[in-house]
Amino acid sequence: MAPRTTNSRLSAAAAAALFAVVGVIYLARHSGDGSKPGTPSANAAASIAASGDRDSVDLSDSQLDSVKVEPVEERDFPIEKEAVGSIDFNEDMSVQVFTPYQGRIIALFAEVGDDVKKGQTLFTIDSPDLLQAESTLIAAAGVLDLDSKNLDRLRDLYTTRAVSQHDVEQAASDEQTAEGNLRAARDAVRIFGKADADIDRIVAQRLADPTLVVPSPITGRITARNAAPGLFVQPGSAPAPYTVADIDTMWMLANVAEDDSPTFQVGQQVQVKLDAFPGRVFAGKISTIGATVDPNTRRVLVRSEIEDPQHELRSGMFANFVIGIGAPVSSPAVPLDGVVREGDGTQTVWVTADRRRFTRRTVKIGDQRDGYRQILEGVQAGELVATEGAIFLSNMLATAGAQ
Repeated sequence: MAPRTTNSRLSAAAAAALFAVVGVIYLARHSGDGSKPGTPSANAAASIAASGDRDSVDLSDSQLDSVKVEPVEERDFPIEKEAVGSIDFNEDMSVQVFTPYQGRIIALFAEVGDDVKKGQTLFTIDSPDLLQAESTLIAAAGVLDLDSKNLDRLRDLYTTRAVSQHDVEQAASDEQTAEGNLRAARDAVRIFGKADADIDRIVAQRLADPTLVVPSPITGRITARNAAPGLFVQPGSAPAPYTVADIDTMWMLANVAEDDSPTFQVGQQVQVKLDAFPGRVFAGKISTIGATVDPNTRRVLVRSEIEDPQHELRSGMFANFVIGIGAPVSSPAVPLDGVVREGDGTQTVWVTADRRRFTRRTVKIGDQRDGYRQILEGVQAGELVATEGAIFLSNMLATAGAQ
C-alpha cells in the first residue's frame, strides 16, 4: 500500500505545481501592474483571503478584462440516441438480372458503377430458344399463307362446282388453324422481348435472329457484374450476370446496444452525418428493427432508409447518426468554455453576482449541442457565469491553494 500512496501524493503535487505555473503565467500577462515574478501568486492568494471563501476569487480591474461574463441561457436539448453504422444498398430495391433463356453472352453494354435506365440493354446472348421460336414463327406464317391461297382457289372452283362444299369448309378450317398457330408463334417470340415491328420484319424477311436482348428491369446503378463475352448463362444460375440497385434510397445498418434497443421504433426519423460530407446531414427513418439479439455482442440490428436523391452515398461508408427518441427538453445551458473539468473529475462553473467576485460551483452536466453544454444541476437560467477565462479562474484558485 505504501508505494501506491507515495505515487498518489507525487501525482497530486505535480498537478498542483502545473496549475501554479499556468496561474503564474496568466496573472503575469494580465495583471498589468508590472510586478516582479511571484507577485501575481501573492495577489491571487490575497484576493482569495480577502473574500473569506476558499472557493471564491476577487479580480482586479485589469484581470476582469480577461474574463467574459454572460447570463445562463435556457435552451432546448433534444432527447436523442447516437450510434455508428454503415451505408449499404437498399436490397429491397436491388435486382439480380438473369437471362430468361439459356445461351452464350455475345456482348456487354454496362460496367460496375454505371447508371442505367429501365429498359436499357445490359447484355445480349445467342439464344437457341429464341432461334427455335422465330423458326416456328416463320413456318407458321408460311403455312397460313399457303392455306389462305388454297382457300381462295377452292372458293373459285366451288363457283363452277368443280369442288364440293366440304372441300371449301375444310380449307377454311385449315386457314383458321393456321391463323391460331401464327398468333401463338408471335406470342412466343414476343416473350423474348421482341416488339411487333421486330416480329413483322422476321416474318417479312423470313430471317431468324437468335440475338436475345436482356434489358435492365429498373432504373438504378450497376452494383455487380459477373458476365463476360462467351460465357454460357442459364436462367436463375448464380451468380447473376448483373445486379442493379435503385439508389434513390440507401440503407444504413447499425448494431445498437441491447439496453438502448427499446427506445427505437420503426418510423422514427434519423439524421445521418458522414466524414465524406462534413457539415452535411442526410435524412431518413428507421425501417426495420431486428427480432433477435446477437448472443456474442448483445446488440440489435437497426436498419434505416436514407434519402439520397443526388446519388452521393456509397456502400460501405461509415456513418454517425442521431435518432430522436423524445420531445426536446428545455434546460439551463452554458458555453463549452464556461465549464471546467477539475483535477478530481468534477465539472464546475464560476458564478458571479457583481462581475468581480467569482465563486466556483460544482454542476452536473448533460448533452452538448451547438457549442453549449446542458446543465442538469448547479445553476439556474439568468445567473451570471464566466463563459471565457473560467479555466484561468480555476488555475488562480489552485495556485493560491498550493502556497
